[in-house]
Amino acid sequence: MLNDAKLRSAQPRDKAYKLTDSHRLYLLVKPNGGKLWRWNYSYGGKQKSMNFGIYPMVSLVQARTKRDEARAILNDGKDPAIVKKLTIEANRTAAECTFERVAKEWHEVFKSQWASVHADDILRSLKLDVFPAIGELPIADIEPPKILKVLREIEARGSIETAKRVRQRISSVFIYAIGEGVAKSDPAEKLAAVLKPVRKGRQPAITDLGKLREMISAAEEDRARPVTRLALRFLALTAVRPGELRGARWDEFEDLDGKEPLWRIPAERMKGDYDRKHEDGGDHLVPLSSQSVAVLRALWPLTGACTLLFPNNRNPNQPMSENAIGYLLNRAGYHGHHVPHGFRAAFSTIMNEWAEQHGKDHDRQVIDLMLAHVPPKKSEGAYNRAAYMPRRRKLAQLWADMLTETMPSPEVLVERPTKPTGEHSRRRVPQPVSADFRFPVGGAAYRKGGIFPALFREQAVLFQPIPKRRGLRHDR
Repeated sequence: MLNDAKLRSAQPRDKAYKLTDSHRLYLLVKPNGGKLWRWNYSYGGKQKSMNFGIYPMVSLVQARTKRDEARAILNDGKDPAIVKKLTIEANRTAAECTFERVAKEWHEVFKSQWASVHADDILRSLKLDVFPAIGELPIADIEPPKILKVLREIEARGSIETAKRVRQRISSVFIYAIGEGVAKSDPAEKLAAVLKPVRKGRQPAITDLGKLREMISAAEEDRARPVTRLALRFLALTAVRPGELRGARWDEFEDLDGKEPLWRIPAERMKGDYDRKHEDGGDHLVPLSSQSVAVLRALWPLTGACTLLFPNNRNPNQPMSENAIGYLLNRAGYHGHHVPHGFRAAFSTIMNEWAEQHGKDHDRQVIDLMLAHVPPKKSEGAYNRAAYMPRRRKLAQLWADMLTETMPSPEVLVERPTKPTGEHSRRRVPQPVSADFRFPVGGAAYRKGGIFPALFREQAVLFQPIPKRRGLRHDR
């Protein structure tokens, strides 16, 4: 049996020699003075050996522990050397499977089930809040406290709902990792119970027509980019969900110069599950009032060269910020009183009240259909989304007439400056379209040539960042 005194006093010789311990463990002393722990064993009728490390980095006690662990593996009928090799390979693979790498794989697999805007929002939130903190860590080594720290930092800036969504997304990544065999548990699963509660209740909305007009007028007169002002007006007129507005594309619109202008929102961009987004005939049809078409005519000189109606001012290929319209309403003094989603509640309340006195028997169902609501007793697949189109068009025009009665034309919103201007301002206001202007037919196909490159050069100035004003959030 060896002891520390024998190990320390062992000197090199001309040839390597062994200092043996129990159960075939020994220290190999080399001519150069190196001392290596080795263990001999038999497996499958063959003599084999394993290295346990260099002495004194690996002590006598540690070497005996490694030998005992190897003997236990051998007693289970396994080759300890092969088990060690597989363990090292597994550890190396786990180190390569970082949270960021797995999260991007998860996003790539599932993004086809989401609207493109929603898919972009998911990846953007992970890049902003999660990857900087835990992105480089092996996903199998991440514990709940690490994730909770990430969520607490989101809560600290007041984004309670965002923290809740980010936790759900982190949890989904871990569930995917478990299925792929690179994680054994979901450390984000139980954290929902320790996050700050989201304030319950409906989203704030102004549902009185007169006050709604005042609110829109106040917001349109506040500092904002023309594209943001027009987006606010168009959202109020169409009562679509804000995410559907942000992702709106020019090639989704039909017959804008005709008698029945229509916005056809693809099913995959609508709110809902996988079946809803892949439903045959599931496009949401939005009949456009003359006032809505007027907004598009005013918008065309600004973004007609882009794919999106309302692009981000820093990147025309990305949708405008999800906060742009909300910040505009906040700056106008309506924080906590009305949010972008509130236009849907306003439309529903005001039009249903009108229908009770002046409408037809089925107008309530028509209004629900205009909001893309499915009746409680009908399934998504059995619902006719093109029903009542003539009546929907009449109600859309009636709503627009009531809403914009005291509002200026959309061209005025373009002319209003983004910020206070001096006598020698260099601001250039795009020329409005002519009275005989006709929207190109064919959508994106027209972007390959013709008027689009020249138009985009004229619009370039509109996508230059504006300076932040102290104490205010600027719209993007």
